[in-house]
Amino acid sequence: MKKSADRHIRFIVIATGIASVVTQIVVIREFLTQFNGNEFVIALILFNWLLLGGMGTFMARAAGKKASLLRLALISVGLIVMAPLELLMIRYFRDVFFIYGSSAGFYSTFAYAFLTIVPYGLLLGFALPYSLVTARNILPSFSGTRVYIADNIGDTLGGILFSFALVAWVTPFQALCIAHLPLLYLAMVVLAHGSRPKTTMAIAGAVCLFALAAGMALEKGSLTPPGMTLSYYQESRYGRIAVYSDRKQHTLYLDGKPVMAGADTALAEESVHYPLSQLPSVNGVLLISAQGGMMAEVAKHRPAFVDYVEIDPVLSDAAFAFGFLENLSGLTRIHEDGRAWLYLTETTYDALILSLPEPDTFQINRFFTDAFFNIAKTRLGDGGILSFSVTGFDNYIRDEQAVKIASLRNTAKKHFKHVALLPGEKIHFLCADFAPDTDIVALLDVKNIQTDYIHGLFHGNVTADRTAYLYEHVNIDAPLNRDFSPHLMRLMYKDWFARFSTSPTGFLVTLALFFSIYLARSSREEFVLFSTGCVLMGSQILIIFAFQILFGYIYEQIGWIVTVFLAGLLPGAMFGHRIRAHGAKILIIADGALMALLLVFLFLITYAGDRLPPAAFLILGLSMSAACGIQMPVALYLRGDKKSGVIQAFSADLIGAAAGTLITSVILIPYIGIIWTTLCLAGLKLISAGLMYARPS
Repeated sequence: MKKSADRHIRFIVIATGIASVVTQIVVIREFLTQFNGNEFVIALILFNWLLLGGMGTFMARAAGKKASLLRLALISVGLIVMAPLELLMIRYFRDVFFIYGSSAGFYSTFAYAFLTIVPYGLLLGFALPYSLVTARNILPSFSGTRVYIADNIGDTLGGILFSFALVAWVTPFQALCIAHLPLLYLAMVVLAHGSRPKTTMAIAGAVCLFALAAGMALEKGSLTPPGMTLSYYQESRYGRIAVYSDRKQHTLYLDGKPVMAGADTALAEESVHYPLSQLPSVNGVLLISAQGGMMAEVAKHRPAFVDYVEIDPVLSDAAFAFGFLENLSGLTRIHEDGRAWLYLTETTYDALILSLPEPDTFQINRFFTDAFFNIAKTRLGDGGILSFSVTGFDNYIRDEQAVKIASLRNTAKKHFKHVALLPGEKIHFLCADFAPDTDIVALLDVKNIQTDYIHGLFHGNVTADRTAYLYEHVNIDAPLNRDFSPHLMRLMYKDWFARFSTSPTGFLVTLALFFSIYLARSSREEFVLFSTGCVLMGSQILIIFAFQILFGYIYEQIGWIVTVFLAGLLPGAMFGHRIRAHGAKILIIADGALMALLLVFLFLITYAGDRLPPAAFLILGLSMSAACGIQMPVALYLRGDKKSGVIQAFSADLIGAAAGTLITSVILIPYIGIIWTTLCLAGLKLISAGLMYARPS
């Protein structure tokens, strides 16, 4: 009986790990879609997830002799039911909390994430220590490390399941259903041994299956705004692509944000003719992304060939299938990251046209940095031109916007002799080694090219006064925008709070007080685990941000990154369990290993950068998590493997992870950059090692 119960508990812990990790990744991707891919949103989700998990773990201290296998099965049923409900709440309540189509501030995003995650997060945090209490009620010698290892096995399997299979083949609700089926089966097996097995199994099974089926049935309906029809929907490796229709007018959405809505004549003409009019003849054009109607405008210049780079083939196919983009002679579609393509290709172009959103995420900012302008210059032939645009102004330019434009101009001028600015609804940058002629109408007339917007409105919008006003306000000393010191991201971060008349100060002071009180009441071993959780999640955030900067696609890779940071914990914990008797010395060595790995990360991003394969970061994450995994069983050994000590250790790890997530992403990276953030995390581990070194024997 005891062996059977032991096996059931370990299998339930593993199945819970599988289900919870898939749910976590699905929730992160959903928030990326709902909040337009902002990396800071990832940090807020992870912080809430870990904080709630820590709170749930702490609540499990109340579990005593009444903890039973039957109740653990009912907790599992609760998790199964809550998973699809959580995703439905995120989708349906988005337009209740916020005006449809509007952006969200820091505090409102934080509150929304907390409220939608709280039921599942608390119960999940409660489940792991409750399973340990249940096991010890049956078998008093049951080790806390065994639960920790079983949880790591489940977490790793969940990450592998999602990254290898679910991400490419199923929708979010289908992924939740598949991931929770093993947990449902195990819960039914346990309930079959209850006092009323048939009734309990029937009710619990029916409720679980109804919740999972309801989620899948509401999949498309939950994605469709009121008054619109969902004409196309596909989850790709890189994002969520949807086409909505309203009175035969189609709009293409990427990750919840409209990217094409028919031909935007003004923007298409400006984006194409401003740069191409500068060239007497056009041989090769490189388009990194595109707006509706651009292909037709490019065709007017009769280029010999056009390379259109779009990383997501699903997005590209939808754009052409629904008529947002037109095929033209000499067009080649290249499904590759735009920046990576510049490193891969040997082709020389006459013009390189960026058609990208505002650089307000690390993913987009990487196309507006010193390193990007450097590689772009090498792919342009003699007399070539680079063009891009950012949000313009009507009559007044804000100070923050002026600094942003100045930073971009100064960064581009490091590589191009001339950077001309054309004001309007969009401010267009023309970067070349020759002085661009800004009389676009005259240039087009020479080439006998007719336009609808430019010929009619150009001289009224791009006036001498507006141009002089623009240059006057951006001719200032602004820092260069670099990959790992992204000045534009700092401006975006400040603007995020300024737009909503808020400040992070109150929030951060409250957290500082909370963590100070918590650490003051903690033992040295708990501080080690707190710092380990902090460094592990801080390192994960660093790698997520670095991945965005260097490779640009995180929607798919978030699953891989989460998986490797979980996978390393398992071998680390198993090895730590074997050598736990060496005590504090092992904790100090593991801290030293983490410091060394952080310095390796710093070396790689500084001296290798874009030349690194993505696998290098995954291997580094795996190594970091293994070093962290070693410390849990050793700390449990030093603390004593009693219920209170185990729960406090689990709680310290989760609360430290929550702290690392938020401190790294909200304070350190925006204000001091990735390099100094890495050094700060290494410094925290130095303090941890020092405390253990000074620990009485």
